[in-house]
Amino acid sequence: MKDKILKIVKENTMLIVLVLVVLFFNATTHGTMLMPSQFNALITQNAYVYVLATGMLMCMLTGGNIDLSCGSFVCLVGVIGAKVMVNMGAPTIVGILVMLLVGVIYGCVLGYVIAYINIPPWIATLAGFLALRGWGVALLNGNSNISPLPADFCGLFSGKMNDLFGGPRIGGVQYNMTSIVIGLIASVLVVFLLFRERATKIKKGYVADSFVKVVVKSVLICFVIMLFGYKFALAGGVPYSLIWVAVIVIIYSFITSKTDIGRYFYTIGGNKEATRLSGIDTKRIMFIAYLNMAVLTVVSAFLTMARFQAANSTAGTNYEMDAISACVVGGVSAYGGSGSVFGMIIGATLIGVINLGMSLMGIDANWQKVVKGVVLLGAVVFEILNNKKTATK
Repeated sequence: MKDKILKIVKENTMLIVLVLVVLFFNATTHGTMLMPSQFNALITQNAYVYVLATGMLMCMLTGGNIDLSCGSFVCLVGVIGAKVMVNMGAPTIVGILVMLLVGVIYGCVLGYVIAYINIPPWIATLAGFLALRGWGVALLNGNSNISPLPADFCGLFSGKMNDLFGGPRIGGVQYNMTSIVIGLIASVLVVFLLFRERATKIKKGYVADSFVKVVVKSVLICFVIMLFGYKFALAGGVPYSLIWVAVIVIIYSFITSKTDIGRYFYTIGGNKEATRLSGIDTKRIMFIAYLNMAVLTVVSAFLTMARFQAANSTAGTNYEMDAISACVVGGVSAYGGSGSVFGMIIGATLIGVINLGMSLMGIDANWQKVVKGVVLLGAVVFEILNNKKTATK
């Protein structure tokens, strides 16, 4: 019994830490942390972290590789998009397509020099870190920002879903019933998928979770989903940024767990030479990793621009560090070969909660960086010690 409890704690360490951190900040802020507005702020202010961390996860799986240029690229591609939509007066769809095209071009160039010219990723992306922001600021021609961005662009990436069901007004608060309905649908879907996965494993003779464990997992996940649905109902509706994040993490969760190309990322990180000798084109996988990172960086630029309704010279500052921190804290190995989208979500949420909680407490931004640095170091130390214990058994 004791071993089972220790195993559960070990497997869900960061999830437990996340719950404890939320409770701590809720107590120190006298309940402010769990107000509907803060649930909304947690998503809207950290949507870029989830998107960038998803791309960073794919890079790190290939052997602990990272992209230091993504924050600076957010600045550059945002300025380009703003010039097209604001200065040139082009339709929003044209601006979006131009930004995506720039992302694909940059991703191809970066992926090529890393995968086929064998430039170390940290050097290639460090060059981008230095050059891209400088280029973006230069394109501003001495201005601090380009604004205002088109209302339809901002609404698409930072607005909220309208209530389609005419929710009631109780105690002076208008309930957005669409948020509740979405939560219910998501909960039913989660339960269905969890039990179908268990049934499939049993049918194929694989090791599967017990019925009780699946029930407990379903109840906990549904509780979290419905809690967010209820809070969003009180806060005016589900933010579109959450929809974008949800679509991306669902797609990449499927890719990493259910497809051959997703497994290749893991095998390259585990043993690149053995993967190559088995007939897998490791260069192509590395190329795809950085092309994918560039495209997701453009999506995070959409979310950032819409949130501030402008493109500015400081956009994307330290974004690469937040994405790397989210992955490492979420259990993605700094050496590659292991990690999951779910773990990354936990890590990104923990970083977001720490940011939000310390801001509510009025803690200086410099001390916030100290705390995040300690959390990041602690996660790496935990991974190393855990690997040593596993190796000695």
